[in-house]
Amino acid sequence: MKRSILLSTAALSAAFAAPAFAFDEATQLDDVVITATRIPAIVEDTPSARVIDAKTIEQRGAVFASDILSDVPGLSVTRSGAFGGVAQVRMRGATPGKTLVLVDGVSVNDPAEINGAYDFSGFDLGDIARIEVLSGPQSSLWGSDAIGGVISFTTKEIDGLRAEAEAGSFDTVRGRLAAGVANETYAVSAYVAHFDTDGISAADEADGNPEADGFTNTTVGLKGRYAVSDTVKFDGSARWSKSDADLDGFPAPTYALADTDDTQESEQWSGFGRASLAALGLKHQFSVSASDIERTSYSGGFGSTFSGDRQAYRWQADGATRGVTYAFGAEREESSAALSSGEARDLATTSVFGVGQYDIGALNLTGGLRYDDTDDFGAETTGRISAAYDLAGGFILSGAYGTGFKAPTVSQAVCDYCYAPLPWPELKPETADSVEIALGWASADGRFEGRATVYRLNVEDQITYTAGEYINVAKTRSDGFELEGRALLGAGFDLTLAYAWTDAEDRTTGARLLRVPEHAGSATLGWTGDRLSGALTVRAEGDQDDSDNGVTVAREGFVTANLNAAYELTDKVTLTARIENLADEHYQQVLGYGEPGRSAYVGVRLRY
Repeated sequence: MKRSILLSTAALSAAFAAPAFAFDEATQLDDVVITATRIPAIVEDTPSARVIDAKTIEQRGAVFASDILSDVPGLSVTRSGAFGGVAQVRMRGATPGKTLVLVDGVSVNDPAEINGAYDFSGFDLGDIARIEVLSGPQSSLWGSDAIGGVISFTTKEIDGLRAEAEAGSFDTVRGRLAAGVANETYAVSAYVAHFDTDGISAADEADGNPEADGFTNTTVGLKGRYAVSDTVKFDGSARWSKSDADLDGFPAPTYALADTDDTQESEQWSGFGRASLAALGLKHQFSVSASDIERTSYSGGFGSTFSGDRQAYRWQADGATRGVTYAFGAEREESSAALSSGEARDLATTSVFGVGQYDIGALNLTGGLRYDDTDDFGAETTGRISAAYDLAGGFILSGAYGTGFKAPTVSQAVCDYCYAPLPWPELKPETADSVEIALGWASADGRFEGRATVYRLNVEDQITYTAGEYINVAKTRSDGFELEGRALLGAGFDLTLAYAWTDAEDRTTGARLLRVPEHAGSATLGWTGDRLSGALTVRAEGDQDDSDNGVTVAREGFVTANLNAAYELTDKVTLTARIENLADEHYQQVLGYGEPGRSAYVGVRLRY
């Protein structure tokens, strides 16, 4: 028997994947289904899968993706500057470039970034319907860049009119407007959001850096679908975002982080078009997707521009027979990047893949296999198998084993900033394997749920820059434990607790991996009444190793709290208020970069 929403979302996500509600013994919650697994899958049968929905994003008052991803166990969000500073995610200790980021199934990782990592700093959540997080190697589903896992964003389909405005500390103002129409035959919607703040100093003000660094972001989105018939359908979406951020740098003669006039402009768009056709007993999907990004940094009067683009051409066929649900297909992905040094490179991969799922009574089995043939770095075969077994009494035992790979990036392939004598080493893809076991439990009435997960992630041939060149040398290992649970307390209250222990080590040197806290956790107390709702979230991180001019030092741990509330004046008008850093804690996510003290914001939401 399938569990209710929270176990399905692996417990912690319920803090932000399900709004607080008064417990009702007659209430039956539906299973949560994810789609980033290529075929629809119930989350309880998918180890380390979590879902964040739009209601929770709204309840938590999250504006940008980095505001909420840090509460997912096993994810470490590092932000180099409070507003507009580069924000990257490390999943289970893997470096940022090993997290694949999808928007409506389109890869938006930056081909021009050294490791191919995505910057979450300007990712507005106003048009996001749900976030799916798959931890652990997912290369059998998505190919390169997914060694650490996948974060998949799905945009909203709007029916009606939505508007939102907010103002608060640091002269911050933001607004959102969305409109659309939707029915069974067709849907079309559009969205625009703007955020502007004077900000605070990117370099910690406590270190004598008083200059405020501002940030501006604008996001525009379009989404549509049309059903020609029951067997022929078309859909697509496009998303554009532009950010301007004031940054701080490392001026001479000390080369220590301090106030400077550095700035960065970034512009990105992504989109896809897809045709679905039912034929020969299968549902076929033919899609074309693309993403493009350009970043320009200005420091000391000089500009550095990086640009990259990616296109993917995909065919996938879905089917089901004799209790087996399956999908298979082929795709061609092409990417290119131009670096500030003048170097440029095109990379491409041709792939075939298959995934299947089989339910045998209380046992659910899922397996996937993928073959990737890169134009420049040989071929790799990756696979993943997982199982979930209903032990009765509310317990589910699940586990998974998977492999992954990551091809060298453009920067690594052209040996950007290399000064070692020729010939430079011939790079090969990084590879990984991971195993995990989880035990979940849900009470019969659905009031109490939780899950405990243990895992190991090994990365081999990790590419590193040393002695003026890139080489395959590093071996890393992450051992971890993730504990998640939620209780519906009645009277509209619910409590969610989460804890992650991550032991991430460079096996080549024996040193801990940088910017991965050993201990991290959060607690969210939510409440929903007839008109008033809110959530109090307390989050803590232990010490973590960081780098100061190449010297490893400890960044101190911290505890922060955020409070968000909403009051429904009518069914169409809602007033909002939020306080961040409630206790006015002085802390740093990344060594040397300050975070805001106590700040407050008020706003209004309109729905028609």
